[in-house]
Amino acid sequence: MTSSATSATVCGFVAIAGRPNVGKSSLLNRFVGRKVSITSRRPQTTRNRILGIRTTGRAQVIFVDTPGIHGGGGKEMNRLINRTAIASLEGVDVILMMISATGWRPDDDLVYQRAAAIGVPIVLAINKCDLLDRQENVLPLIARITESRQFADIVPISVSSGYNMDHMLEVLVAHLPAGPHGFPADQLTDRGQRFQAAELIREKIFRRLGQEVPYVSAVEITRFERDAKDLLHIEAVIWVEKPGQKAIVIGRDGSGLKKMGQSARIELERLFDCKVYLGLWVKVRKGWTDDAVVLRSLGFDEW
Repeated sequence: MTSSATSATVCGFVAIAGRPNVGKSSLLNRFVGRKVSITSRRPQTTRNRILGIRTTGRAQVIFVDTPGIHGGGGKEMNRLINRTAIASLEGVDVILMMISATGWRPDDDLVYQRAAAIGVPIVLAINKCDLLDRQENVLPLIARITESRQFADIVPISVSSGYNMDHMLEVLVAHLPAGPHGFPADQLTDRGQRFQAAELIREKIFRRLGQEVPYVSAVEITRFERDAKDLLHIEAVIWVEKPGQKAIVIGRDGSGLKKMGQSARIELERLFDCKVYLGLWVKVRKGWTDDAVVLRSLGFDEW
């Protein structure tokens, strides 16, 4: 690429940081224009560092979707997720911190402290402004936040309605360094198809099951191949820790697993643009959420 072309383009990494369940993955998907990070109403749905790529004209924004930063220790899986979230902030050009318009919470301070230590511009996105009676009601919140904290920009948004999202992108692009694009213009994520398939299946577990089961489940793809008729064969194991959890996932007469499988298959066919055969099995692996070796084998990021 010529030097003139390089100076005419901008490209950089934007880490999306925030406490659990403020809409980080939904924001990433909205910017990219396709689901590259799974979502649910439950906190800590995201477990891995995921890149979503938005190329528009001269600018390429490489979003880093991170797990929610939270306090406390817990099992090895929780500690690993927290390390992944914190380490994902390193080496980025901008940190896009997200909070909810419902107010600043103690965990938001934890995120801010981690972000401020990186030393790059922090842009604050105040999400869910569509829940306010009037948009100007966000102004007192901004005033309280900025009494003791510094941000490069503050943008009220609504990921669900799309409010102010175009302006949000413009603000982020303004903070990116000049340079050539790092990915082809049509590439949307760094994650492969096997990972995306496993995540879509795990999303159905989070959306359909309550209590602790989603947090002690993982999905391992054991087969992923197309046949001569372009039918995509996907087989996956859903790992849980206890026989009782296995029974909950399977459901009465297999009804729970069947519903999750049907929902996942429809979305997989939409994602991969072909017919999909999906086979799901549920197996027990005692204590896997506290076993670092097993966590690595199941694809959890290491930092």
